[in-house]
Amino acid sequence: MAAPIVDAEYLKEIEKARRDLRAFISSKNCAPIMLRLAWHDAGTYDVHTKTGGPNGSIRFEEEYNHGANAGLKIALDFCETIKEKHPKITYADLYQLAGVVAVEVTGGPTIDFVPGRKIACFTIQDSSVCPKEGRLPDAKKGAQHLRDIFYRMGLSDKDIVALSGAHTLGRAHPERSGFEGAWTKEPLKFDNSYFVLLFLVKSMSEKISMRMNHCHSELLQGESAGLLKLPSDKVLVEDPEFRRYVDLYAKDEDAFFKDYAESHRKLSELGFTPPSTAKADTKACVVLAQSAVGVAVAAAVVILSYFYEVTRRTK
Repeated sequence: MAAPIVDAEYLKEIEKARRDLRAFISSKNCAPIMLRLAWHDAGTYDVHTKTGGPNGSIRFEEEYNHGANAGLKIALDFCETIKEKHPKITYADLYQLAGVVAVEVTGGPTIDFVPGRKIACFTIQDSSVCPKEGRLPDAKKGAQHLRDIFYRMGLSDKDIVALSGAHTLGRAHPERSGFEGAWTKEPLKFDNSYFVLLFLVKSMSEKISMRMNHCHSELLQGESAGLLKLPSDKVLVEDPEFRRYVDLYAKDEDAFFKDYAESHRKLSELGFTPPSTAKADTKACVVLAQSAVGVAVAAAVVILSYFYEVTRRTK
């Protein structure tokens, strides 16, 4: 069957799927795992080799069985429910749309979503090539590891911190990551509380010395009691460049929402040609096709002229 094209009909299906995802995610309270699915399908991108990225390959057993993807089969099955109702939509678009909707229905910023991943001369198609394991971040490692992973995607320090703010949703499960617990007190609410807690605990730790009095000690413990802080979370306040963004987002939720929406869109479009360029590429395809036809016609005219001249001279 021919791959779908991004036309008016496809865009209508995207909007229908968006509505179905809103209802499904809200009813199942599954925003965190849907967001994680979108992130993990996109986060394998390599800007140097142009491989991996948000191409739908995570639906294959080879990839969803990677250690970093433990538990994501649940989200894949959830998306399959939507895919059955909207078969024209590619998995690549569906997974990224699910991530966008997951942020929105939990109170987060509106994220621009552009369909048509893997567009090439009128068609889009899902990838069947899975990247090798090891391209996603390891929560047990530090700042240099985060930079190695995100820089490989073509992202920046600001993107690293802003996207880490997605930990405001969900919780870690020991059978999936080896860690347990939620990062915030309301793990189904998208806000800047992840940064508020990081900032608060770090600031109080710096201000309160070994002579910390009992009152301060209880306050510090109360604010962070039972909440998760991975090694990769802690480095965000230990690294000076990361820390300045943590401080900003803890104090200004609007700044966090703005930067998060921008970084999330960048992540969801890694290796993907935006619509304006896509249109240009489509026009280029048309021009190439027309040029090929023109060359063929010209060649035919030359050949016919030659045979006509030869025939005329032999008479």
